[in-house]
This record gives sequence, C-alpha cells and structure tokens, in this order.
Amino acid sequence: MSHPEQPDHPEFQITRPPSGPTARGRLLDEVGNNGSLKFLLLKGSRVSTVDWTGQTDYARRQRAALRADGSLATVDGFPEVWETTRDIACNSSSAAAAIVLGYSASGPETWRTAEGFPLSDFLPGSWRAPHKAWLVRGSNVSGHNVVRKLWLEEGLVSLSGAHLPPMEEPDPTKSALRAYVEEGYEGAATYNQKRGLVDELHAFLTQMRVGDTVATLLDGELYLGEITGPAEQTGSPGGLSNLRRKAVWQLEGHPYEDLPEELQQKLSVQHDVVDLTTVAEVLARLGGPATAVIEDFPEEEQPKELALPPVPAALAEDLLVHEPAWLEEVRELLWEERQLVFYGPPGTGKTYLAMKLAEYFGGGPEQVKLVQFHPSYAYEDFFEGFRPTEDPETHEVAFRLTAGPLRELADLASREGNRHLPHFLIIDEINRANLAKVFGELYFLLEYRKKTVRLTYSGDDFALPPNLFVIGTMNTADRSIALVDAAMRRRFAFVELSPRTEPTSGLLHRWLEREQLGPEPARLLDALNDRIGDPDFAIGPSCLMKPGIHADDRLRRVWRTKILPLLEEHHYGEGENIEARYGLDALRKSLP
Repeated sequence: MSHPEQPDHPEFQITRPPSGPTARGRLLDEVGNNGSLKFLLLKGSRVSTVDWTGQTDYARRQRAALRADGSLATVDGFPEVWETTRDIACNSSSAAAAIVLGYSASGPETWRTAEGFPLSDFLPGSWRAPHKAWLVRGSNVSGHNVVRKLWLEEGLVSLSGAHLPPMEEPDPTKSALRAYVEEGYEGAATYNQKRGLVDELHAFLTQMRVGDTVATLLDGELYLGEITGPAEQTGSPGGLSNLRRKAVWQLEGHPYEDLPEELQQKLSVQHDVVDLTTVAEVLARLGGPATAVIEDFPEEEQPKELALPPVPAALAEDLLVHEPAWLEEVRELLWEERQLVFYGPPGTGKTYLAMKLAEYFGGGPEQVKLVQFHPSYAYEDFFEGFRPTEDPETHEVAFRLTAGPLRELADLASREGNRHLPHFLIIDEINRANLAKVFGELYFLLEYRKKTVRLTYSGDDFALPPNLFVIGTMNTADRSIALVDAAMRRRFAFVELSPRTEPTSGLLHRWLEREQLGPEPARLLDALNDRIGDPDFAIGPSCLMKPGIHADDRLRRVWRTKILPLLEEHHYGEGENIEARYGLDALRKSLP
C-alpha cells in the first residue's frame, strides 16, 4: 500500500547514539486520529530492542504486534537492534519515535534532517502558550525610527523583510521561512544573520498571536501594547516595515532604569524579536495597553555619523571621577585605538567603569555585551565553531556551526542602520585566557580594522565593523599581566586604575563624602596600602564602598572576610603575622 508523502519535505532520521543505528522516515499527507500528521517509518530502519521505563502501554503493545507479524526482524550480529522489514505507517511522528527508541519521545524534536533541523521546523504552528509577550525593536531600522513615526501613530508593530519574496502561507513553517530567506538574502547577509532572521520571522509571523503583549524601547523608555491583528506582508518604503500586525499602545512609556532587574535582563537580549513570556507577569504589573491615537510627532532624525559623545560633567560626577578630563582621555583613546584595557589590582572598579562608559558611549545597554575569559576559553567559544548539541530525550549529538558573542555583536553592529551606533564588547579578566588561542586570525583584525580575513570555520570573508569597540579588564594581583604578549600590547591602549593614582586614589574619600559618612574607612585604606607597598597587591576602594561601612562591626567583618584573606595569600609561606601588620587595630594606632 502506498502512502502520500508530504511534498517538499526531506527524509528524517533518528541515530542512536551518534554514528550508531539509524531509523529513517517521512511525513505523510494524512492526519492521524490524534490530529497530527501521520509518519512513515521506512523499511530498513534500525529499532531498539529494549522497552524502557518511559514506554507507554500502547507503544509497548504496538512494538510487540510488529515483532509478532515479522515487521521487526532480528539483525544477525546486532542483538541490541531490530530492523523494519517493511514501511510502517504510524499515527504520528511521536508514535514512530516511540517504536524506534523504546520510550516516549517528542517526534517533532527527535526526528531530524541530515543537516540537524528538527521535524518541528517543517510543521505548521499549532499549540503554543495561550498568552505570550514579545519585545520587538523598531527604533533603529536601517537608520529609521519606525516606533515614533509609524507604530505609535498608526497603531501597529512591524518587522523589516526587505528582501523576502512574496509568501503564500499565512503561518509559514520555519523550514519554509528558511527557504525564503536563503532565496531573498543570498549574498546580502551572513549565515548567522540569516539564521537569526529566520528565528525572528518565525516568531513574528507564526508564534505571535492576537492578544499577545508587545513591548518596544524608545528613547530610554519601555512602551507596552497588545497585538490586535494577524500578520500581513505589504509594501513599504525601503522594506522597513513590510511585515506588519495591528497593535494598540500605551500612551506613556516606563523609564528603563526604573524597570525590574529581571525585565532589564531580558530586554538586553540583542535580537529584533525576543520572547518575553517568562517575564509576562512583570509586564502585566506595569499596566495594560490603552487604545489611543498619538499625534504631533517630531520630524524623524536622519542617521548620524559614527561618534563617541563627549563626556559631560554629570557623568564624571556620577562615577566620582574628580577630573572629567581623565574620562575624556579615555574616550579619545577608544576612538583612536578601538581597543582599550583597564588594568589594576582587585576592587578598583575596572569592570564597573567599563560597563558604565560602554552604556554611555553606546547609547544604552542594548549595544553592550560582556564576556569573561578563563583558562579553558577558546576561539570556538568566543567567535564561532562547531559545537555539540544534545537532544535531551534521545541524547543524540549533532555538531552545528554556532556564533559566539563576538560574531553575534559584530553582525549586529554591521547591520544597515546600526553602523552609526557604537557597540561595545567588554572582556572581563582578558588576561586569564590563552589570547592567541582565543583570538586566532582576529588578532590581525584588531590592528588592521579596514582589512578582512577568511574565517577558519565558516569560510566567510570577515571584517570587524568600525563601530565595534572592545574594552578589556586585567587583574594585576596574580602577575598574569606580565604574560600578555607584545602583540596584545600593540593592539590595545592600556589605562591603569590603581589606588595610588587618580581617579582611584581619592575614590573612597569622595564616595564617603557623597554618602555623608565619616572619612575613617578611607584613611584606613590609605594606611593599609602604604604598608602593603607592592602596587600590584594594593586593595581597591570598592571593597569598602558598602552600605553601613561606617559602623565598626560592619567594617571589621569586611576587613576580616574580604581584605585579610587576600593579604594572607600574598604573604603565603613568609611567616608574616597578618593581623599584627594589617589588622584594623594596628592600622588605627598608626593614624595621626
């Protein structure tokens, strides 16, 4: 008996374990009694002989019946598998997976193409959570602010698909969208950009539904709305908003800095469409959307030239930097070199300062990504590489080319409309990794920003975009800064943050004064660092920039648990009496 197969669908596989026995199958153009498309388990497929604990009674009886009628036959020399002697029509892909594996499994996720794409990519959108929430970015679409001029004014939300051909399906599958993107964006986007676009299109066109909450960021504020219409593909100038949904929006936004921390964390994800369902309750507490027409929008600003804004006195005051000229020099170094390293002992505020400056120069946290290096960090983690991905149910492992944080940020920075916005990669503890191993051929690009290199894995010709800046931090207490090679020093500007020099030396004094606290903690820290002597092991002021530090019991606890252990390690094996030399009582006696 022949079975009508789904048109344009590939063959799917289950391999147990990787490179082991393989089962093969195809979708059928028939609906089973549970509403799912039937699935054809092909002749010659290998099937597990074990009925695992997770097997249902129905699947166990079905396997027994197939074994009894000879549809599952013993394979000579392979006692752990049976082989199908004919094509077997199953009620669903999950039923077929249960026959193959001997336990219940999700067929849409377990069956995969030879390239590793799950069967779910080829199925129309069906079940999903009844109410979801989404972030859709639109304040900078190819240099245009479609939120201000279009979304809020006309009551809609949109996505740019300028190169997409006309789509016939109302709810296209991810597989169909992948074909559309490959056709329309061939030569116009990198593999990572195309992969991200497929995910965003699938979320916007198929997963997003009427009644869902939608959010967007505009001028440092979060605006909330509600989806009120289906997705439409239409014409728009430059293709800036040719994928649209009707929406109603709140009249007023919510300042970003006032949003709950868990919401800010989700909003920092650097994609044009982000699923916010996990923080939907937080969004609900901010209030529901209001139907309104907003008028009198100012004229849209034209895209600006790339620049790092001057440092205002207010920023220097907020960071407790006594000389704005010092921050201005950091800005100039970043502009000239594009790469900079803050180095110094622990507690000098290196990472904090890097984050604050990056967010100010970049215009917000959306343009900032932070990574931390460690001894096992590699090029494949940092830029791109083939990484194993295990299926949680079948334990299959497939290797896929995956972008790391630098590749993701570079692709984001190089998008049309983003090129005038500074983007920052902050590398914390940059000296703790094997830098030559992590950077690979990218070392060349750090010095020659206008050149390209052929990438190791993808084979793409790649260049670091000029609007991508890198700030690293180095801890000098472990002496590992001495291991930084000349190539690294030539490609980065180095700025010291030391308790012996400004702006760090007077930082604790200024903080205590701003908090209206007494100066004793700062005087004790100065006396401590004078006794330590070695500038690489000096104690930074952030150790004492804590609430209640003026209270003696709080100060003693911080001194005992944070400062003295560092000094014990510094003097390990020397027989030094740490308490007698660096304890609070000894230091207080030395103060005038």
